[in-house]
Amino acid sequence: MEFSSKLLENAVYEMSQLPGVGKRTALRLVLHLLKQPQGQTERLAKSLESLRKEIKFCSNCHNISDVALCEICANPKRDQSLVCVVEDIRDVMAIENTSQYNGLYHVLGGKISPMEGIGPQDLSIQSLVEKVKSGVVRELIFAMSSTMEGDTTNFYIYKQIQDQELTTSTIARGIAVGDELEFADEITLGRSIVQRIPFETSLKANG
Repeated sequence: MEFSSKLLENAVYEMSQLPGVGKRTALRLVLHLLKQPQGQTERLAKSLESLRKEIKFCSNCHNISDVALCEICANPKRDQSLVCVVEDIRDVMAIENTSQYNGLYHVLGGKISPMEGIGPQDLSIQSLVEKVKSGVVRELIFAMSSTMEGDTTNFYIYKQIQDQELTTSTIARGIAVGDELEFADEITLGRSIVQRIPFETSLKANG
């Protein structure tokens, strides 16, 4: 792709680094921004800069937040003894949209995937194990995507905490195998949370 401007080329290159954005799409987006009022483009640039500089991760659940303790963890009306284990913030948003869950979350920041070089040490698993061992957690809900990587992550965490006195459950398989939580409709996801099953039962079913 030939460019008449180095500035344009650089902008297209940076835009094309985003997931799912090829160079042609990047070019279309950059040209669109050039047609907009300068103030709009500047606000976009400023918001992205602020995001990188000021964003925080909740000290309790590792969710993305504006403050040290996210609004969910800081809410006294939430059940502090109920913890839902998810991959990232998109899953938190999806579950919150169902209005069927009133506990806390623990965001792992990914899932175990040897093919991608992601091991347990790359995720916030140890802090979850320590949270469980502290005795404040009554039930742990595994809400990872129903993929091989998701199941592997669930099982790894289960093995780390199986000697602790707590209930472990997993969302009901209203979510099709291979599906990501963020793409599930709210009714299906809500029912999957409410109708969760003991994790040991899911192990027997998969075995």
